[in-house]
Amino acid sequence: MAAAGSGAKAGHENWSSRSAFVLAAVGSAVGLGNMWRFPAEAGENGGGAFVLFYIFCVMLIGLPVLLSEVLIGRHGQSSAPESVRRVARDSNTSTGWSIIGSLGVFAAFLILSFYCVVGGWVLYYIGVFASDIVQTGITSGAFAGRDPGDIEGLLPSLFGDGGLMVGLNLGFLALTMFFVARGVSSGIEWVAVYLMPLFFALFLAITIYGSFTGNFSEAVAYLFTFDASKLTGEVMLAAVGQAFFSLSLGVAGMITYGSYANRDTNLGHTSGIIAGADTAVALIAGLAIFPIVFAAGLSASAGPGLMFQSLPISFQAMPFGSLIGFAFFVMVFFAALTSSVSLLEAPTAFVKDAIGMPRMVATLVVGLGAAILGVLSSLSFNEMAEFYPLNFIPLFAETNFFDTLDGVTAKLFMPIGAILTCIFVGWFADARLIDDENGLDGVLHQTWRALVRFVCPVVLTVILAYGLLS
Repeated sequence: MAAAGSGAKAGHENWSSRSAFVLAAVGSAVGLGNMWRFPAEAGENGGGAFVLFYIFCVMLIGLPVLLSEVLIGRHGQSSAPESVRRVARDSNTSTGWSIIGSLGVFAAFLILSFYCVVGGWVLYYIGVFASDIVQTGITSGAFAGRDPGDIEGLLPSLFGDGGLMVGLNLGFLALTMFFVARGVSSGIEWVAVYLMPLFFALFLAITIYGSFTGNFSEAVAYLFTFDASKLTGEVMLAAVGQAFFSLSLGVAGMITYGSYANRDTNLGHTSGIIAGADTAVALIAGLAIFPIVFAAGLSASAGPGLMFQSLPISFQAMPFGSLIGFAFFVMVFFAALTSSVSLLEAPTAFVKDAIGMPRMVATLVVGLGAAILGVLSSLSFNEMAEFYPLNFIPLFAETNFFDTLDGVTAKLFMPIGAILTCIFVGWFADARLIDDENGLDGVLHQTWRALVRFVCPVVLTVILAYGLLS
């Protein structure tokens, strides 16, 4: 592990290299938001109009906020709340701004608890396709001789089995805890350095497979043909929200990862690479999934069921369908794990630094809390399906435990945290301190500063208001 650069906090862990930081940060951003949510959102919101506006939003909103978060972390060299506190203290402003880090840590903890539930679904489908390979071999299509309705029913069948849901959730969480407990260089960095290249190799192979065996031209036309009539206010807000969600902003992960960056890392350039890689993965995910779906004659607007229901049906008609299906969900597992590690690291770093716990103990404490919430989220699809924890609030009326956690974090904590980050960095943090950290100069610096001060807070406030009123 490389020694910390000038100004590093004594005893604070660091990435071994800039490339390790980039891979870890890309792994944090690239996850189920890209592989599951982006194709679903694109399908539900008209394809090209949504996709092109999404790219615009990543550059206009996502990238400026991303750079703001990592520079706070790099200057603070500590957990997210303490990093914000240090920037505030060095800027001679109120240390109460540390609430930004606290909100992010709490949001990451809540998201982790239900994110691992979806990670469990991925494990289930890996097992389903592995079993199909054993039964039918690898040369034929998946699920030979089975009715499409039966394949579509795999997910509802899983939802109905509370014990299996809980077991898969806890298994995925245990894997996440294992790597976080090993520390930055031996655990988190290892996951990034070894799993992300494997992810990209599988990702490109499956995309190439889909381009030859699926309806690639229709997928390209669907994703990149701009139809202005489909660019409604709702579609634009969905695109902004997806750009924000995809980059894992507002959940303290990027602040925490930024705190492990060495002083010689150019944060402006690095943030651009992270945002660019994350966007590329989202777009390629569409090019990997939609050709296969279109070739099977299925709808692109299946929503959240696109990856877990429509896609498995599509593999039935494809050569080597079982093998490709297995490889696809292994690939998704890699992406999900690198993101869940980031979600767990943010609260673990906070507990470790604030209370002085050893990393192993802090990981167990946070993991146990996430396990309890995760069990409740798993059971909200079956035994606790009619339990609505915030039924007294109209926004969350008749919303089960899983959806309540999702709604509270996505509609409240994440946008509020990002808005406060922009206001803090743009208006209250010392300008000279920010200039020293961001790695930008000239027009790029002035553009970034204008976006953080004026554009991002306004757009994010609109997202917050829309989420609360919808």
